[in-house]
Amino acid sequence: MPKGILGRKLGMTQIFDESGFAVPVTVIEAGPCVVVQKRTSERDGYTAVQLGFGEQPEKRVNKPMLGHFKAAGVKPVRHLQEIRVEAGEAFADLEVGAQVRADVFSAGEYVDVSGVTKGKGFAGTVKRHGFSRGAMSHGSMYHRRVGSLGATDPARVFPGRRMPGRMGGRRRTIQGLKVVRVDADRNLILVRGSVPGARGSLVLIRETVKHKS
Repeated sequence: MPKGILGRKLGMTQIFDESGFAVPVTVIEAGPCVVVQKRTSERDGYTAVQLGFGEQPEKRVNKPMLGHFKAAGVKPVRHLQEIRVEAGEAFADLEVGAQVRADVFSAGEYVDVSGVTKGKGFAGTVKRHGFSRGAMSHGSMYHRRVGSLGATDPARVFPGRRMPGRMGGRRRTIQGLKVVRVDADRNLILVRGSVPGARGSLVLIRETVKHKS
């Protein structure tokens, strides 16, 4: 994954393409990010670039992290994320303190967007796994319950059985989203379709592993 950027999901809207068709897009405030650290294969065993996003005051940073930022000569940031890169790529040649802005991507490219999904709390099998409900007629008494838990002979529930439980709040990646528009002046990237997370949540945009522009 040669390049990437951290951003904040602003929400969804729609724009019109050249043919006049409405295109649903997610608006992401991408960067500006600062390079806080570089990993090299000689020293660390792999090559990566550590990006920082979202400034925060020094009083909210502990001493080890404050020393980390001072060693890089950058202001404290709220979020840090390493992005694996390949040696020799242009993104790997960024120096500590360099800025990565929204124009690192261009319209027409395909990206993978990662984020933490909305937390739904405790949910039953109908909502959590899409189970079909039981009959709603009078006397059924089995409307939205789990249903069969397997054979009766083992006298236990096998691991992996889909059951009620905590839903959402997990890190997910949507692959192959097309970049529809990039506004470098306002640090905005518009990608087609939806991305994980609530409005205002942190997302990671990387060059896709499936499609190439």
